[in-house]
Amino acid sequence: MKLELRFFASLREGLGLSGESIAAPAEVKTIAELRAHLIQRGNPWAEVLASGKVIRCALNQEMVNESTPLVEGAEVAFFPPVTGG
Repeated sequence: MKLELRFFASLREGLGLSGESIAAPAEVKTIAELRAHLIQRGNPWAEVLASGKVIRCALNQEMVNESTPLVEGAEVAFFPPVTGG
């Protein structure tokens, strides 16, 4: 499945890139599975996207949770939670 990934704020800084195009394996069907797939790349992915960290996700510019199914050609954005003040 072809996906466009986008990374924002501290995630972009930690990974050293703002986005990339990937072909996800067939077994990657949800946002959570995509995150786990990216973590398997090793560092810095494992550190930046670690499962214990709170990370917000959007699919085609709509906020979603990690159980959301992926769709072919989707844009998936990852970013840290935003705090106000």
